[in-house]
Amino acid sequence: MTSDMTTGYSRDDADPTLARVVYILYLISLAVGITAVAGLLIAWFCRRDAPPWLYAHYRFQIRTFWIGLLWFTLATLLLVVGVGFLLYGLVYAWIIVRCIRGWRELERRSAPQPLLNWWW
Repeated sequence: MTSDMTTGYSRDDADPTLARVVYILYLISLAVGITAVAGLLIAWFCRRDAPPWLYAHYRFQIRTFWIGLLWFTLATLLLVVGVGFLLYGLVYAWIIVRCIRGWRELERRSAPQPLLNWWW
């Protein structure tokens, strides 16, 4: 059992359920849309009391939301020149890959790497 001296948590004690919920909400948002906002709020409020490895997931999820929103906005603007549809497909793939990567690291109880990457 690995413990974190700053919070008193151990990797085994921390419950990653809400982080899983956020990843699921992000994936559902690809069809529904609004569930990503719920995921953002969960990540935002849960990050404060989380141990460092779980805090890193919430930060990764918050960044995924905002960067994804930026990419979707750019794709929408590029619909005028016809490139936006291609960009939408790339944004969908980007979100799916980030959620799968994050979930995989979550199950390993480690932080997603690289955390601050804008790409994958």
